[in-house]
Order: sequence, then C-alpha cells, then structure tokens
Amino acid sequence: MIKEVRVRFAPSPTGALHIGGVRTALYNYLFAKKSNGKFLLRIEDTDQTRYVPGAEEYILEALAWLGISPDEGQGIGGPDAPYRQSERKPMYKAYAQQLIDAGFAYYAFDTPEELDAMRERLNKAGVPNPQYNAITRATMKNSLVLPQEEVKQRLDAGDAYVIRIKIPRKEEVRVNDIIRGWVLVHSSSLDDKVLMKSDGMPTYHLANVVDDHLMRITHVIRGEEWLPSAPLHVLLYKYLGWEDTMPEFAHLPLLLKPDGNGKLSKRDADMHGFPVFPLQWQPAGAEKTIGFREEGYLPEALLNFLAFLGWNPGTQQEIFSLTELVEAFTLEKIGKAGAKFDINKANWYNQHYLRGMENSALGAILKTDLEKKGINTSLESAQEIASLLKERITFAKEMVAEGEYFFKSPKEYDAVLSQKWSAEASEVSLAFADKLISIATETSAEEIKHILHEIVENQKLKIGKVLQPIRILITGKPAGPDLMQIIKIIGTNEASERLKKGVEFANRV
Repeated sequence: MIKEVRVRFAPSPTGALHIGGVRTALYNYLFAKKSNGKFLLRIEDTDQTRYVPGAEEYILEALAWLGISPDEGQGIGGPDAPYRQSERKPMYKAYAQQLIDAGFAYYAFDTPEELDAMRERLNKAGVPNPQYNAITRATMKNSLVLPQEEVKQRLDAGDAYVIRIKIPRKEEVRVNDIIRGWVLVHSSSLDDKVLMKSDGMPTYHLANVVDDHLMRITHVIRGEEWLPSAPLHVLLYKYLGWEDTMPEFAHLPLLLKPDGNGKLSKRDADMHGFPVFPLQWQPAGAEKTIGFREEGYLPEALLNFLAFLGWNPGTQQEIFSLTELVEAFTLEKIGKAGAKFDINKANWYNQHYLRGMENSALGAILKTDLEKKGINTSLESAQEIASLLKERITFAKEMVAEGEYFFKSPKEYDAVLSQKWSAEASEVSLAFADKLISIATETSAEEIKHILHEIVENQKLKIGKVLQPIRILITGKPAGPDLMQIIKIIGTNEASERLKKGVEFANRV
C-alpha cells in the first residue's frame, strides 16, 4: 500500500516570517499537491522565552495572502490537533522517559554555572567548541555518573534537571538527503543535546521528531540550516523504534545576499531597500518593517519569484501559475548551491503579472489612491487611465505619480522641450489647440489623431518634428502612453488650455 504523502511547515512564532521560510512553505505545498498529499501547518513554540505576541497570526495571514493553504494545522484543524506544540506538552515527557528507560537518554542536574565552568576549563585546555558529549559527560552531574540513590533523591526533591540524549561515542550516522545524497557524520562530532528543558518543555529536536511521527509526516522539507541537526534526528527515530517509518529528508539551499556572499538577512535587505518579510511587521514598541505586500508586490509574482530561488524546471519557461508550478515541481530539481536574492528579478515578475491584471481591478486601486490625495474621478475613467499606465509601471501604487498629468496640468516641462522647440512646433501646437477647443469633448482618440495629422500635413511637416514637443506641453514628459488617448481622457478643452499655456512658456524660453 502506497503511503499518503504528508509534509509540514513548522515555523516558530518568534517574529515576522522570513522570506526564506515562505519559500520553505511554498516547496512543501508544491510537493504535497504534486503528490496528491497533505500540507500541514504546525506552530513550534517550545521555546516560550522567544515567543512574540502576534507572530502566529502573522504567519497565518501571510500564507493566506499568498494562497499557500494548509490542508490541516493550526487555524484549520485536523485529525492530529492540537497543532501548536505548547498545547501538546504532556505527551513529550513520555517519549523522553522511554529514551531514558532504554538507555538512550539521561537526567542532567548541572547548573548554568557548572556548565560555564566546564566550557571554560576545556577552553583553557585548548579544546575548540567545548561540548557536553560522550567524553565530558563523565565529569558532569548526571544520572550516568551519580549513584542511582542520589538521582532518585534529586528527582523526588524536585531538583532542576534537563534530559539529554546519550550520543554514542564511536558511530557513523548516515542521512540520505533527497537533494544532497548521502550525508555521513561521525557521532564524535555531535553533542548530547537537551531533549527536555528544566521547565518541562521539549526542545525542538524531541518535539519535532515526536510530532512528525505522530502526524505521519513522510517528507521533511526544510532549510539547510537544519542539516547539522539531521543526524541527531535520525538517532532519535532509531532510539524510539521508528526507523522504519522515518520520513525522507530534503534540505533546501540557502537564500544568499544579492552579491552571493553569505546568507540573506534583514540588515542586507534594509541596506538595499527591499523587504524580506511577506507582510509588514511592527511588534509592540518597535519600528515598522516593510513587507512585500505593502510594497506592492502581487502574491502570484512573489510565488513565481520564490519558486526559482533554488529550483529550476529544466526548461526556458519562467512564468508559472501556482497550478503550473505544482505540475512541474520535483524535489530532484532543487540545487544544492545557495540562491542569490535578486530583487530586480522579483520586480520583473511583478511587472509581468501587473500587466496581466484586469483593468477593472487596477482602476479600482487607482481610484482609491487618488481619493487619498483628494482627487475624485469616475471608476470608468480610472480604469481607462490604468489600462494606459500598466505597461509603464512595476507596482500599482506608481500609477498616481506616473500619470499625474491626467489630473493636473504640468507645472514644469522636461528639458527636452527646449531642444525640440521650433517655430513650426509653436505654430502647429497653437493650431491644434484652436481645433481641439472647437470640437466635441467626446471625440475619439482616432479623430483627435486625424485632426493633428491634418494640421501637420497642411504645414507640409513631418509628424515626428512636432509630436514630442506637443506631448511635453500637455504632459510635461517626453514619453508616455498614446498621446491621443491622453487627450481624450483629460478632455479636448483641457488639452487646448495646456497647449496654449505651454507655447507661451516655450516661446519665452
């Protein structure tokens, strides 16, 4: 019987969701859908000291905005609820006890001061990166060293303790990673990680393995930063008797700085002026951090961009809908090398998807943005303007600034005007102005174009000699959407007034 594919995205609610986490969620989602499986959302909040209010809600809102919808999990429900680890606390102790009883874990009563003293002692002895491991545990205060009567007395007295895994001293641990192949680690390089903390909460390592087993996770797809922990997790599966149902692992490549040197961080993003969070984030008493949504990125553009940060379909195709990504996605096509975070490529994707938006949707955005600036226009007019501007912008929020001339007469003119200005341009502009004011305001763009060409032909000129100066007089800019469409939208009377005012300015200069 073929097992149902089950994957999970398991973020910690310690702040805003980093864009690398979003990519991890996306790859899990794509793999699940491609396999007709299930995508779960689990909140890993075992470290209560790092919990940030609002972070969990932020994660749910970010996934909803992007359309990466979990099939089960926190905020959705499902057969394995609860999906918040702090609410699953009672079950972890039993598995830690199972490990102790089987000789794979032990109680450690060392105080923070004693742990510091051990590290300091080893540092002085020239030991790099001191660890609590198969060698040092013999010198510490734990149930492997202390008499069993004393261990019992300490436990009965309620002395503080942690539970540590007992890493074997000489053993090769093998991890078969879908992306990286076999990863071999000698146990001598591993330390006796804490599985249960003194507050009774499990650490990530124990909770992660237990929950993945109980939730029947078949594939663990997570960031490269968790690769060093994979050998420990493999040992836990083995020690708990779950080796036969252990999930397959796939560790994703890092997201790198734009120059490729080092892991992408919020500081790098701030330096280059782009976001690394999907949504705006402002924890209590802290500065607001920009998000992709608030900066104007479309969710489908961001998903398309993120999909290519580490994965490649093996074809020339770059534009994929979410459905197409599902069809094309495989873990085997994810590379090992880190992926440079090129915000210009993200902008390119956004520009593409923006151009594909319905004019009705863009027009509604433009109308709202104009109203915020005290400018009223009809929805029909806003849609018409948006249809002309969308080929020239990267973000919808740029429409107001890009198309300012639709709503205001230019206060200044591009310097190109003085270079292109001539007696012929002045004469044609005034003739055009006179003609525009004499015709019906509902005249079509085609009719306006015919009128201008007729004037130019009567003057025995070429249209190229006067078209750009006329555009600058009307819009203030040397380039832009179809000029006849602009005149139609602003109205022939308004265009006539702008031409006359512009001619007066140009002739003075």
